[in-house]
Amino acid sequence: MRVSILGAGAAAYGAAAQLSICGHDPMLWSPSGRGTVELAAGAPLRASGAIETSFHPRIAQSAKEAVTSSDVVMLAMPGNAHKMALEATAEHLREGQPVIISSHASFGALYLSRLLAERGIRAPIIAWGTTLTTGRRASPTEAAVNSLRSKIDIATVPESGLDEGHALCTALFGDRFVKRDGLLAIALSNLNPQNHLAIALFNLTRMERGERWGQAENVTPAVGRVMELLDAERLAIAQAFDVSVRTIKEHYAFSYQLPVASIAEMNAELHQRGNGGFGPATLTSRYVLEDAPFGLLPTVLLGRLAGQPATLHEAGLTMLSAAYGRDFVGDNDLLPALGFEQMSSEQLRERARTGF
Repeated sequence: MRVSILGAGAAAYGAAAQLSICGHDPMLWSPSGRGTVELAAGAPLRASGAIETSFHPRIAQSAKEAVTSSDVVMLAMPGNAHKMALEATAEHLREGQPVIISSHASFGALYLSRLLAERGIRAPIIAWGTTLTTGRRASPTEAAVNSLRSKIDIATVPESGLDEGHALCTALFGDRFVKRDGLLAIALSNLNPQNHLAIALFNLTRMERGERWGQAENVTPAVGRVMELLDAERLAIAQAFDVSVRTIKEHYAFSYQLPVASIAEMNAELHQRGNGGFGPATLTSRYVLEDAPFGLLPTVLLGRLAGQPATLHEAGLTMLSAAYGRDFVGDNDLLPALGFEQMSSEQLRERARTGF
């Protein structure tokens, strides 16, 4: 199948590499075009680590080309680019053309559903709880892939398309997808924001000084305890909405094939295996700039709707805003566009089930 990936970062490169290995035809679109100049000139894209391959992806010169030249569209950009990318592509999507959001952030699936409803068309929207791979873009033509996840939670908008969406993702990327209880479950399944909050907050000076430091190595017992308490808040919100989500320990066990233990112990094992990766070496990291406004804030607002205050999430969001000297709440452009704070709990449940 022809799959256009909106993005040219680590997640996009990793997904393109896996698609190529699985016999599909990936295309990449960089909104500015700067990220794919060398690939457009004919250089191969090389992936190393958990995925080893070299191939020539097609390069789209515009959002329109990306959409009209593909069977499936996949969004693999930071959360702060989702609104722009969805608006750029929604006007070109065809009736029934599937869209995969990897990973889903801040109810972007509902925003896309609204954009399509305004055009009078319907297309299945598939939301992933996390990305296919972890790693980094080593250069404009190289992806260093730390891990290829064995399990990824998915849901669809509308919910009635779940079986079809699951079959499509399996055909594209292999047998690794787990059906979840709708979009609310996916919104509460992405553990990156809560995990990155603890990791970044307790290693902020390392990031600011540009140090090279092992991420899993520095999830000490103190940091691990905070991660587990953040997880308890998320699980309480999920229970209040009556949706089933994995615990942080189950996430680590499924994603990295680790024996269940404390989060500190599981990260120590990950580091011992050589798969612990490195933490951010700059303050301009998605761990904060993306995950604070587009991950922590939705959890805080969901907690308020559910009557389960996410006090640690909110405190972390406030602390990061203070450290960066900016209002991360105001950086979220998706939730205001949806009128999220004016929705009741039941209205949100219905939108999550059926879309617009």
